[in-house]
Amino acid sequence: MDQRVSLITLGARDMEKLAAFYEALGWKRVDSPDGVIAFDLIGQTLGLYPLQALADDIGLPIDALGHGATTLAHNVPKKADVVPLLARAEQAGAKILKPAQDVFWGGHHGYFADPEGHVWEIAHNPFSPLGPNGEFQWNGAA
Repeated sequence: MDQRVSLITLGARDMEKLAAFYEALGWKRVDSPDGVIAFDLIGQTLGLYPLQALADDIGLPIDALGHGATTLAHNVPKKADVVPLLARAEQAGAKILKPAQDVFWGGHHGYFADPEGHVWEIAHNPFSPLGPNGEFQWNGAA
């Protein structure tokens, strides 16, 4: 697994209020589908997603998400890369929370929890191709 983070998703109870906070810091939103607010960072994207929708996507109740309801995402260049990386994580001691599967927005992903319970998503997003150095941006690296 490359030593990088692609997408940081924060589960939000009030997405517009949370987005206003980041905008007050000087961050700028990027175009995004309904239900997601995204801010491109240097080499990563911070995404805000409704807390209940995040819990539903993982398949856990909100109270099982922990304080802050944060998932860390590692994006891969090909759909076929998702399953082997989830298997490698499991072999290293991770608990698979959601096996690799196609997702409604057109990508392919799965979730695991590390030994301390931090939740990671391994994803292929065909709408956000990775750059030559593996850099991720919400609408694709330039």
